[in-house]
Amino acid sequence: MRASQFFIATLKEAPSDAEIVSHQLMLRAGLIRRLAGGIYTWMPMGLRALRKVEAIVREEMNRAGAIELLMPAVQPFELWEESGRGPKYGPELLRFKDRHQREFVIGPTHEEVITDVVRREVKSYRQLPRHFYQIQSKFRDEIRPRFGVMRGREFLMKDGYSFHTSYADLEREYRNMYDTYTRIFTRLGLQFRAVAADTGAIGGTGSHEFHVLADSGEDAIAFCPASDYAANVELAEAVAPAKVGAGGAAIMEKKATPGKTKCEDVAAFLGLPLTQAVKAIAVMAEKEEGSEFVLLLLRGDHELNEIKAQKVIGEFRFARDEEIIAALGCKPGYIGAVGFSGRVVADRSVAVMNDCVCGANEEGYHLTGVNFGRDLPQPETVADIRNVVAGDPSPDGQGALELCRGIEVGHIFQLRTKYAEALKCTFLDEQGKDQVMEMGCYGIGVSRIVGAAIEQGNDERGIVFPAGIAPFAVVIVPMNYAKSETVRAAADALHAELLAAGIDAILDDRDERPGSMFADWELIGIPHRVVVGERGLKEGKLEYKGRTDAEATMVAASEMAAFLQRKLCG
Repeated sequence: MRASQFFIATLKEAPSDAEIVSHQLMLRAGLIRRLAGGIYTWMPMGLRALRKVEAIVREEMNRAGAIELLMPAVQPFELWEESGRGPKYGPELLRFKDRHQREFVIGPTHEEVITDVVRREVKSYRQLPRHFYQIQSKFRDEIRPRFGVMRGREFLMKDGYSFHTSYADLEREYRNMYDTYTRIFTRLGLQFRAVAADTGAIGGTGSHEFHVLADSGEDAIAFCPASDYAANVELAEAVAPAKVGAGGAAIMEKKATPGKTKCEDVAAFLGLPLTQAVKAIAVMAEKEEGSEFVLLLLRGDHELNEIKAQKVIGEFRFARDEEIIAALGCKPGYIGAVGFSGRVVADRSVAVMNDCVCGANEEGYHLTGVNFGRDLPQPETVADIRNVVAGDPSPDGQGALELCRGIEVGHIFQLRTKYAEALKCTFLDEQGKDQVMEMGCYGIGVSRIVGAAIEQGNDERGIVFPAGIAPFAVVIVPMNYAKSETVRAAADALHAELLAAGIDAILDDRDERPGSMFADWELIGIPHRVVVGERGLKEGKLEYKGRTDAEATMVAASEMAAFLQRKLCG
C-alpha cells in the first residue's frame, strides 16, 4: 500500500467533546468520525485495525469448532415477547413498526433469534452439540453514549451461542470458550484478566468477563496476587470477619452532631474511627403486594454493592425523603436502626461490631455506644452487601485482595435453559422423549477492543498499538522520495520485498516534510518504522525505529526484510 493511494486524515487537535484518551486519539489519528451521538464511521485506517481484530477472533472461533452464520440485525418484537425480555430490557431496545404496523427491534443481542433458528432446525440429540457465532453490528440505545467506541450505540460484536443435551456438555464448551478467549486476547497483544462476574440482564448461572487492564477502565476488579482468584467488584465476596465477643462495654448516649450528615464528618466530629460508624441506607424493596421499607446497614468506610443487595432483598430503589420521614420521623443524614421495628439487613462486617455510632433518628443527633442485642435487636438478615476493598481477605483463602481497573471486552455465560424453556427449544433424547436444550452465550466487543487497546497503549505522541491490531505493521518513510532516484528505488524495492514476504507495509510516498510524516505515523501507532535516506544508503544501511524505542538502529539494507520478520515474529 502507498500512502498517496490511501486516505490519511489526521488532526492536530481532538474535538472538545472527546473525553477519554482513546476517543481523542481515534479522532486525531483519523480512525473514526462522528455521525451522531454514539454512532461513528470507521475510516479506512480505523477499519484496517477493526478487521485485524475481527480476523483473529474468527480464526480462533473456527479453531474452537464454532460455526459462523449471519443473523438479521432487525428482529420481530414478538420473539422478545415470547422470551419475556421485551418489557424488561427497557429503552435501550430500539423498537419500530414497519409499513404493516408490525413491531420490530434493532438487535442489541441475538439470543432469541438463534434459539428460534435452532428450535426449527435441530430435533434430535444426534444433532447436538452445536455452537453458532456471528460477527455483526449491534445497536443499544444508550441514554448517554460517550467515550467514542467504548460506549457507543452502534458497535461490532462477536456473539456465539452453544446448544447441548446436558449441563455437563455445556460446562465442557464453557471451558473451551474460556480457553479460546484467552488465546484471542493473548494473540491481540493485550494485558487482560478473566474475572468471575454477575450474569446481569442476559441471565443464567456461571459467568466470566474478560477485561483489558487500564487505569481508565469503568470496571473495578478484585484479584489476589498470590493466587488465580479474580472477580468483578460487583461479584467479589467480602469474606465474613472473625467473630467478636457479644456486646460492648460502652453505654449508649445521644450526642449532638449539628450539620453532620456523613459518616466521615460524624466520626471526625466525635473523635472516633470511621470503622466504628454504621451507615443506614433506606430502600424500598419491591414486593407483589407493594413496597417494603428496609434499612441496609454498612460500616462507615464501606460502600453498598447494589447487585449483592438485590440478591438478598429482590428488586429495590432508594427511598425518597418523604418515605424516610414517614418511617423514621427524621430526614436522611441522621437515621439509624435503633427503635426501628421494620426489616433490617446488616452487612457481615456490621453484625460483629460493638460500641457503634449511628443516627439517632433525630435531626442533629447521633448515638454512640450502640450494641446489637442490647440497644437494638440482632438484625433479621446478615449478608454480604458491600464492595470489597483492598486488603480484604481473598475468598480463596490465599492472601489479601488488591484492586485494579479494567475495560470489559468479552463475556461468557452459562445461560442454562432460560431461553430454551421460554422459546420451547427442545430435542428428542435417546429414549425419544422431549428435553429442553442447555445453552451457552459468548460475546466479544470487536470494535470496543480497538478502543481498549488504545486506552492501554498510548503516550504523548499518540497510539501505541499492539502489532496484531495496528492498521499497518511497518511504515517506510523515504527522505525526498520525489526528488531522489536512489531513495525512491530503495524504498520501492523494500516495499515490494516486504509485501512479497507477507508483511503488511505502507510506503509513505507523500510530498510531506519528514517531521510531519513521522508525527502522523506515531499518532496512528504503527509499530515499526523504516527511514530510507541518501546518507544511510551510501553506507548500505537503513534506519529502523520501533514505536516505543528511545533510539533508532541502523540495519543493513539487504537484511532489513529479515530483520523486520524477526521483529514481527517475536
